[in-house]
Amino acid sequence: QLQLVESDGGLVQPGGSLRLSCLVSGFKLDYYDVAWFRQAPGKEREWVSCSKRGSGNTYVADSVKGRFFIFRDNVKNTMYMQMNSLSVEDTGNYYCAADRLQTIGPCEIESKYQYWGQGTQVTVSS
Repeated sequence: QLQLVESDGGLVQPGGSLRLSCLVSGFKLDYYDVAWFRQAPGKEREWVSCSKRGSGNTYVADSVKGRFFIFRDNVKNTMYMQMNSLSVEDTGNYYCAADRLQTIGPCEIESKYQYWGQGTQVTVSS
């Protein structure tokens, strides 16, 4: 069974940091595009970061540039997103996603991904 499970979200004060984890089971993570998306209350789901297979190039949305970083641990078959300098605007449910079909195109496209986690909540509040 192919599964993605997010974890390590939580409540953090403005200016704080979190590291989200996404454990992947059922396939190896090292040769697939992976991404993080988030959905704030009352808003549509938006792309946050992604990592290309092969090249390993990473990309982040303008709203989190310089603060969020995506990376992988292929031994643990886990992807991560380090989030620094968090603000209330970063509050939302965060989802990891993976593309096993080697879909061409930019890695920030939501429809590209076949496998999704159930989400982990991040709340930034004082």
